[in-house]
Amino acid sequence: MSIAVAFLQSARGRLRYQGRRVLTKAGSAMLGLTLLIWSLLPIYNMLLIALDPEEGEIEFAGNIWPPEPSLSSFWDVVTQEARYLENFWQLFGNSLFIGSFTMVLTVLIGSLASFAVSRLWLSRGSLLTNVALLTYVIPASFLIVPYYLIMHAYGLYDNLWAVIAAQVTFATPFAILILQLYGRLIPLELDDAARIDGASPIQIYLGIYLPLMVPALAVVAIYALLLAWNDYLYQAVLLSLRNMTVSMTQGQLFADVDAEWNAMMAAGIIYVLPPIVLLFAFRRYVSASLTMVSAGT
Repeated sequence: MSIAVAFLQSARGRLRYQGRRVLTKAGSAMLGLTLLIWSLLPIYNMLLIALDPEEGEIEFAGNIWPPEPSLSSFWDVVTQEARYLENFWQLFGNSLFIGSFTMVLTVLIGSLASFAVSRLWLSRGSLLTNVALLTYVIPASFLIVPYYLIMHAYGLYDNLWAVIAAQVTFATPFAILILQLYGRLIPLELDDAARIDGASPIQIYLGIYLPLMVPALAVVAIYALLLAWNDYLYQAVLLSLRNMTVSMTQGQLFADVDAEWNAMMAAGIIYVLPPIVLLFAFRRYVSASLTMVSAGT
């Protein structure tokens, strides 16, 4: 009798556990689907307006798809025939210049700093990196006025390098943190063996550290590019009309009562392509980085 009761209790426990597990999975799936729709809705809205040949009026008509979708707005952007986009490729080139050099300099400075702190046993190196992280306590918008004055003092106002310097400054502390956490997964015995063979710190950095840190470097590169690519405030304050970027041009929509919304949304869709291409190019390294960090923790 007692065996039957114990068996029934065990069966009920398993059923309850399986029921809770099914409910948890269903709730997680519903939450994930909701977040996915919420995230993709603005992108769909941009595509909806860009495909409308009537300058984006479909947005205010209540239709979920243009009756006659057209790619004319994309052609107007590519051929630079739309208003505000007469120099689109120059604007795009300025944005690409800022994003590319922000990415390269962040990876270079972050990798050198993390290597010096974690592999060369730099005195009080961890203190320096922790202090750098404290810069995130102050919102970037609060720093725009002193940074504007500094750039004026150095003669860098209306210079793309002023924006690059700002974005590298904001991206580097996070880059050092990520690279340090990933670097802990690399055995220090590799460095010791290289030193025994006569390798210099530069040789260790180039021959051992960088090749093994490629997944983390890919994550840092994507983060730095996105940070610079999504910036509007520093570009709008530090650059004039002569060195405008695509994001600055998009801000002019709100000052025009008769803006060509379809062309501007088409330009926005073209503008987001480089980060997407970079993410797909580095997706293997990003997956490897996440896998190794999860295994290390």
